[in-house]
Amino acid sequence: MEKIPMTAGGYAALERELQRRRSEERPRIIAAISEARAHGDLSENAEYHAAKEAQSHNEGRISDLEDMLSRAEVIDVSKLSGTTIKFGATVTLVDEDTEEEKTYQIVGDAEADVKEGRISISSPIARALIGKSVGDSVEVTAPGGARAYEVLQVAFR
Repeated sequence: MEKIPMTAGGYAALERELQRRRSEERPRIIAAISEARAHGDLSENAEYHAAKEAQSHNEGRISDLEDMLSRAEVIDVSKLSGTTIKFGATVTLVDEDTEEEKTYQIVGDAEADVKEGRISISSPIARALIGKSVGDSVEVTAPGGARAYEVLQVAFR
């Protein structure tokens, strides 16, 4: 069984989602199914079919979350150190073309959120950054085209 690396914060977020889906979503959906079933003929009951579809989606997500949490390898980023980029590192880069600075934390697939500055360890930019240090230039081939970045800072927090 392959372990899934994630930060402690990412693990906690997945646990919160699992708890919410079990204790809030599941009972809400069951109530919606019961209410729709009371309306009569199920073959032409759109509310019933929508509620059953929501139930299927919720149960599938619960199963996915349970699987991810059971295989999680929680990495305490605060105990990491060094000057080389690895999982958990917070990296500040400058785009060599636009001079725009960006800061990303390299995290597990399940907790990645680019808007929050967290990129997946399996993303093209993270794969290109692994093993690099401050001052290194990195060429990233992404779906939007090739970009060149210089590593300005590497931190573990």
